[in-house]
Order: sequence, then structure tokens, then C-alpha cells
Amino acid sequence: MAINTAPLSGNRAAMRVTIGDMAAALGLTKSTVSRALNGYPDISANTKLRVKRMAEELNYMPLSHAQAIKTGRTRSLGLVLQLSDHDAQRPFLAEFLAGVSEGASTEGYTLTVASADNDLHLIETFRNLLRDGKADGFILPRAMVDDLRVSVFRDADVPFVLYGRQDNDTGCAWFDVRGEDAMHNAVLHLAELGHQRIGFINGGLIYNYAGLRRDGFVRGMAACERKVARELVFEDAVTAEDGERVGAKLLDLPNPPTAIVCAIDRVALGVYKAAADRGLKIGTDLSVVAYDGIHEGSHAQPPLTTYSVDNRQAGARLATLLIRRISGEPPEALRETVAATFLERGSTGPVPQPTHT
Repeated sequence: MAINTAPLSGNRAAMRVTIGDMAAALGLTKSTVSRALNGYPDISANTKLRVKRMAEELNYMPLSHAQAIKTGRTRSLGLVLQLSDHDAQRPFLAEFLAGVSEGASTEGYTLTVASADNDLHLIETFRNLLRDGKADGFILPRAMVDDLRVSVFRDADVPFVLYGRQDNDTGCAWFDVRGEDAMHNAVLHLAELGHQRIGFINGGLIYNYAGLRRDGFVRGMAACERKVARELVFEDAVTAEDGERVGAKLLDLPNPPTAIVCAIDRVALGVYKAAADRGLKIGTDLSVVAYDGIHEGSHAQPPLTTYSVDNRQAGARLATLLIRRISGEPPEALRETVAATFLERGSTGPVPQPTHT
């Protein structure tokens, strides 16, 4: 489907403002105004701002078809959602799409959204969108370790921006939330509460975030002089069912952890179920910290302590970075990371004291 995020211009063809009108009002050349409107990097930020404000004042709207002919651009951003992802129907997708749409609309771009069932269909969908002139560049959600999308776009010299990072970063622009810092700080939070035996359940190993979050956990354990016990670390868990299964293994150990850091909120909610099945109370008998900030976590009993991600902000920044990339800025200058927001709730507490009989 195509989502048109550009504002409506109304039926005012006879009164249409032209680039020439804008140039005359600003005392600039038509070429300068045109390049400012299209975000060229050789135009100063101050001039771009002046042109943008004048465009708003005069209600200037470009003829998108004429622009496409002149510039070879459709002024549309592409986003392909992979339905085979474990959480393809995730509730926060609406917030993410709203952010991308807002970011695109601010610069006069539209957003084209498509879906794919598998990797082969994904690449075919990208190629069809490019062939049909539906997008000037693409937002690639959830960076993978071996990311076929990156290879295809890098080889074809197609502008793209990742939601996530890449080890092989040649030609890559990105926006990401520092999940590794969240895992590091989660360990410190638990250590301050007195926990020594701290478990870790990592996310899907095909995703680049998994290695980062594992490293953050290990750094956190070293910083507070805790030993990483191999039997307390599990990986490749992405659903609540995975969390329940792995949580059961951890809690059934002869010397179980008193706290668990989960790389994904949904996995943490599965740990809740494993704890309840064993008569353990979250926040008292077992502390749990996670990452994502999904809606369900705030309604869990007790509410889940987590590191929250602003997906609306992420979508808006990705759109802005992609438009700058399309306009010719080098990818190395378009790399941003932000911190997650710590939400301390009821799922963490002091290390439980041993009972004496």
C-alpha cells in the first residue's frame, strides 16, 4: 500500500505559486531555491530554512510529476515489512510508521509501504519498487548480522538507512538505540540491589542487536565484579514461549539466579509465567529487567522494569536521515545512536534473603 503523507494543496491551480515567485520573494535565484527545496548539501542550513518558511507562507507545493522528470526522484521513501519476523504484527509498528510518515511529510516526501513473506520475496519486492519508480531509497528495519538487503543496495548504489548497526559498515547510514548500554546498566541496577547470580536471556542471533546486547551484559558483569556463569546464559529467545521455556531451565537449576536480564520484553513476560508455575513472586523472589518498553509490560503484574524505546522518534529520524542520504550526504555522516529510557517498576527488588527452617 502507499501512504501519501504530503499535505493537500486543494484546487488552486490558477493561483499556483511557482519557484520563480519564491525566488523573487527571497531575492535568490530559481536554481538556489530549487536546490534548497530538494535538500542539496551545497545549500546552507540557513538558506534551506528561509526557503522552507517562504514555501509555507506562500503555500508552495511542487508538481511531483515534473519534479520526478527533472530530478529522477519520486520524493517517496520505501519500507518493506517482512511478515516472517517473529513479531511482524507487533503493536508498536503503528508508532514506528507514524514517525516515519511524519518525518517524510516534513520534507515533502511520501511513504510507500509493502510487505514480503520471506527473504526471496523481500528482495524481489525491493526490486519491483525501484523498477516501478515507487521509492528513491529505503528504510531497513532491524539490521541483521548477514544482511542481504544491505549487500543488494550497496552493490546497486541505492540509498538506504538501517534501523540498527552493521559491523561491515561501508556505505551504511543508520539510526539505533544503544541496547548494549541498557544491558550494561541493567546489570548495574541489579548489582546495586545486591544480586550476585544474574542470568541473561539474549534475543535472536540472526539480528545484529544480539551481539551488542550480549557484550553489554558481559561489560556490566565485569564492571560490578560479577562472574558470568555459563549455565545462566541463554540465547536465541524471541517470544514469550521461548522465555517461559528458558526461564524454566534457569529456575530449575540447583543454584538458580536471583535476577534475570532479558534482551526482549516478550521473553521477560514468558519468564513471569515460568516463575509463577514455580510459586515464585516476581520482584520479591526473582528480579527481572528487560528491553523494549512494550505496552504489555506496563500491565504485567507486577509491571515490568525495562528500557523503553521511542519507536515514533526512531521512525522520524530514519526518514530524515534517508532523505539526507538521497540528497547526496555521505553515509558516514548519517549515523546516530540514542539511549533507551529506564523505566523502574515492580519487577526488580533486593536480593531475596535465605529462609531459615
